[in-house]
Amino acid sequence: MEKKDLLKDTIKHIDIKSYDSTQLIDAMRDMSFTSRDTARAADILMKMVKEKECTNILTIAGSTSAAGCMQVYVDMVRNKMIDVVVATGASIIDMDLFEALGFKHYKGRQDVPDMQLRDLYIDRIYDTFIDEEELQICDHTTYEIANALEPRPYSSREFIWEIGKWLTQHSVKKDSLIQTCYECGVPIFCPAFSDCSAGFGIGKHQWEHPEKHVSIDSVKDFIELTMIKMNAPTTGLFMIGGGTPKNFAQDTVVCAEILGHEVPMHKYAVQITVADVRDGACSSSTLKEACSWGKVDVTYEQMVYAEGTTVIPLIASYVYHSDAWKNREYKNWVKLYEKK
Repeated sequence: MEKKDLLKDTIKHIDIKSYDSTQLIDAMRDMSFTSRDTARAADILMKMVKEKECTNILTIAGSTSAAGCMQVYVDMVRNKMIDVVVATGASIIDMDLFEALGFKHYKGRQDVPDMQLRDLYIDRIYDTFIDEEELQICDHTTYEIANALEPRPYSSREFIWEIGKWLTQHSVKKDSLIQTCYECGVPIFCPAFSDCSAGFGIGKHQWEHPEKHVSIDSVKDFIELTMIKMNAPTTGLFMIGGGTPKNFAQDTVVCAEILGHEVPMHKYAVQITVADVRDGACSSSTLKEACSWGKVDVTYEQMVYAEGTTVIPLIASYVYHSDAWKNREYKNWVKLYEKK
């Protein structure tokens, strides 16, 4: 097979506005197992959206953006359901910026030999294919943006904000998550930012400018996100997967305490994951366990043990079609940093 034979059928991102999952979620509420957990998760997200003063934080780990949920996150931000995003660099750069540049993710197969894929410069995420040559253009884009900035340390939030500004002039796909967040005043944090295409691009920039260059300050990220926690009356977490984004968002409660500010635990929390809790890993720890660390209240928390693409579109569509978001305003937390 040639490359064109494998990169033929594109992944289509599901549109939560095009269908109403209310009837299904209502039915699942009277079922058992993951169905009832999913319905309760939808109810908690609904409470988060209905509480106007609540700052809602979306955390994204894993590859749901490449797998068809990219538009879900865009619509949640655009429709004021989400006020802050914390994600892996891969979700924001390798997937979202990648598509903003006009590239696509493709339906793949697991049975194609991976050595053959390597020879063709095709990257695989389970049953999703990516053109590596196009991904390297994504690397180069972050390199060019870094070259154009004042050489100094940036939080990932600052650097991604600059990408959003750049996209307003150069994007091919106009409704990327980065550009949407830029237009809606929603900050994006990537606490492990070097672990993606941006790491390659900024790495090349630093290699060529060893004396004066752009760098990423992950501690500055932590302080900036904690500033939101210290200024928000109430917070809620809607977490896709676990990993660094989950813990980074939860830890703001502890960080605020260390900085001398008493803040309440996150009032609401939903986590959608397939991780097993028995190995004690932080990304698989339950939200009840997080309460013991002083991070999450247990009154409105729900673990949903499901692969994200199967339940995220149901939960988000349910809240979207409730119209509860119409009573909210954009929090525009980026203004917080303009006052510094």
